[in-house]
Parts: sequence; structure tokens; C-alpha cells
Amino acid sequence: MKRRQFTYTVAGLMCPAWAWANPLASLKQAEANAAIKAALDKGVQAAVSQLGAVDGFLGNPKVRIPLPGFLADASQLLKMTGQGARVDELVTAMNRAAEAAVPQAKTLLVKAVKNMTVADATAVLTGGDDAVTRFFADKTRGPLSAQFVPVVQKATAQVGLADRYNRVAGKAASLGLIKDSEANIERYVTDKTLDGLYAVIAEQERALRANPAEAGSALLKKVFGALK
Repeated sequence: MKRRQFTYTVAGLMCPAWAWANPLASLKQAEANAAIKAALDKGVQAAVSQLGAVDGFLGNPKVRIPLPGFLADASQLLKMTGQGARVDELVTAMNRAAEAAVPQAKTLLVKAVKNMTVADATAVLTGGDDAVTRFFADKTRGPLSAQFVPVVQKATAQVGLADRYNRVAGKAASLGLIKDSEANIERYVTDKTLDGLYAVIAEQERALRANPAEAGSALLKKVFGALK
């Protein structure tokens, strides 16, 4: 009897930690890993397609890039003085820049999913609503920022207010009216583009979790069905 109990104890210690978290205990690790990769791949494809189209950002209130705080307030004054069209032109250019940049992210995002480790997959599968955002930000934010900046710069350079934005925003940041990260239009738009992109990927992944029957994959139905 004691020998049998000892055997069970050793087997339990050898079992990976993720297997103790019900309802995942009934799933094979390989299945769970494959399912989360498939879900994230679907999320990447859908997000890039959605956001990389005309009005992907500008026409979506959830990710539309506005002027930051103080400048948004100041823009109301400009509109009152008849310069509203120029403000709208800048906001449109910022969002068009985001839409132009997003398709370039697809290769890196797909590669990040493909190269997920067991620890990555487990963290995403059990890590809560922001786990997907944290995963992609950790793996891709740096290289995507570098990749996006030239695209954003080209798009915003076509608008006369872009340089003025940088001058005014730089002064506003020095006075503590806006964040330093918002003081440069290229950096600001790039950051907001990535925030929106990661948010939509996470939204797509959550939709699969909520409706595994709609996933179109027996594996996804099995894994996400077990999590419901």
C-alpha cells in the first residue's frame, strides 16, 4: 500500500504544473499548445485584415487614434477659429498611417506564434484577458516599432501640421501636459497602432474562447470547450 502511494506521489511530482489546473488536466499538453497557436494565428490573420484596410483604424472607435489629451483640447480651439479641417486632416493622416503600417506586422506576428514555447502557450491559455496582449508586446513590440516608424513618418509628413505637432507637443511634454511618448507624432502613432493591433488580436482570441463551437476546428472546440 505504501509502495503504491509512493508511486502515485512520484508520478504527481513528475507531472507538469499546467496539468494540475483544471479543466486543463484532462487535455494533453500538445493539444493545448496546438490549440492556442491556432487561435492566435486566426486572431493575427483577422486583425491584420481588419485594421490594415481603409478605415480599419479611422472608422473603428475602439482603436481610432486621437490627438493626445492636451492637444485634443487645444484642437477644439482651432476648430472654433475655423481651422477644424486642418485638425481633421492630421487625425486622418495619423490613422491612415496606422492602416498602412499594420500589414507589415503580419510576418513577425505569425513567426512569434509559430515559435511559442510551452511556457508561452500555457501563460496565454491560463493568463487572463490581457495574456495575449502581453505575449505579443513582449515578443514583437520592439522590432515592429522600428518597422512601423518609417511608414508612419512617410504618411504624416504629407500633412503640414505634423511638424507643428512635434513642436507644440514637445513643449507640452516639457510642461508635463502630455507624456513624453506623445511628444513625437511618429512615436505616438506607432505606439497607438501597436496597442490597437494587439487589442484586436486579443479580442479575436477571446471570441474563440467564448464560442468554441464557431471555431471551425475540432481541436479548438475541444480545448476551448474545456475552458468554458
